[in-house]
Amino acid sequence: QVQLVESGGGLVQPGGSLKLSCTASGSIISVFTMSWHRQAPGRQRELVARITNAGHTSYADFVKGRFTISRADDKRTVFLQMNNLQPEDSAVYLCMIEIMAKVDDSFRTSPYWGQGTQVTVSS
Repeated sequence: QVQLVESGGGLVQPGGSLKLSCTASGSIISVFTMSWHRQAPGRQRELVARITNAGHTSYADFVKGRFTISRADDKRTVFLQMNNLQPEDSAVYLCMIEIMAKVDDSFRTSPYWGQGTQVTVSS
């Protein structure tokens, strides 16, 4: 089994910063794309940032220049550094990691999701 545990959310004033972390553990054979998504009340889940297995990063237009995605060398943890946060960034942030894991007697690649962490930007 694979588990993803997120941390780092909270309440911050406009212009402030937060750093989210998401760590994967379990029967992991290999890790591929890692990404962060967010979902605000009444809105669809949207992709925020992605880092590929090769280390290439991409960002949604609404966070370019403010957020930075990175990962630990062992590719078990993905980070999201969020700077200059604005009220419209308030949402539940979820990490997603594509992982090849040992399931029963076979290897399967599937997307795994974290439990979500609340980010609230308010004065």
